[in-house]
Amino acid sequence: MSTLSKQIRQAADAFISSKPDHAQAVMAKAFDELMQSCLGEQALNTGDKAIDFTLQNANGEDASLYALLEKGPVVLSFYRGGWCPFCNLEFKALHDILPQIKSYGAQLIGISPEKPDHSLQTVERHQLQFEVLSDIGNQVAWQYGLLMYVHPTLRNYYLQWGFNLPEVNGDENYLLPIPATYVIDREGCIHTAYINKDYTQRMEPEAILQALTSLTTIHSS
Repeated sequence: MSTLSKQIRQAADAFISSKPDHAQAVMAKAFDELMQSCLGEQALNTGDKAIDFTLQNANGEDASLYALLEKGPVVLSFYRGGWCPFCNLEFKALHDILPQIKSYGAQLIGISPEKPDHSLQTVERHQLQFEVLSDIGNQVAWQYGLLMYVHPTLRNYYLQWGFNLPEVNGDENYLLPIPATYVIDREGCIHTAYINKDYTQRMEPEAILQALTSLTTIHSS
């Protein structure tokens, strides 16, 4: 396994092992149901046209996907929220390769259902130097086919663990995006897609850079 995969796996094992046996059993059952579901199978994928959207960034300013694409390719990362320990590891890994992403003329964009003020907290806490957008109500995640939900048996546990989704997302529906990463070319075509309902798995930084290398090669030939 690569570094990010190892880090997330270790974090997941540590998180699970720190919980009482009854909570571990509930988590395991909910996760098994998730993995047996068809969630994400209809998501936008490689070769599809990216759907345009306009969302607010952490400062409350509007940002449009296709306006951003006028400046160059976009790496679009759907994440669960700044409360998620696995997302936090992904943030660090993405931030570490940000200079390389920029060297391809590309931009990195994060998108989650968190309200702008909570997105701002995420940006400040992790000193992120890329746009983080608020998909209130998961409208864009729905358009991209990326909706999942927190299993009802886990919702009280989430609150106990400090994952207050009604507070950070501004609603009671416990909907989240399936973690996904899209490398989108300037014409809005999805060159590479990574979609995984197993929320402990994320696209590796090296794979993102390989996709950008491939994209650059295609457009320079």
